[in-house]
Amino acid sequence: MSDNEELELFLLRQCVGVLEAGREPCADCGRTPLTGELVHVYAARPPRRQRVVCDLCRLARDEAPLASELVRHAEHGQTVRLMARAA
Repeated sequence: MSDNEELELFLLRQCVGVLEAGREPCADCGRTPLTGELVHVYAARPPRRQRVVCDLCRLARDEAPLASELVRHAEHGQTVRLMARAA
């Protein structure tokens, strides 16, 4: 493997690690949900904290989730927004 390929692989692994650090993995399968994917929140047993379940594992559960929400990208709410021009 060349030095360039090793550097590319290193940078890719580092970026994936940074993206995973800000997200909670699925409580059932351990997979990190992707940006834009629907995740579901369930009450934990015994009640300690809520559990996040990915959309794929949701099908295996009979109970209804407490909430469902889209996974946002890491910069959600921190990007520049286009504003309407004043007259």
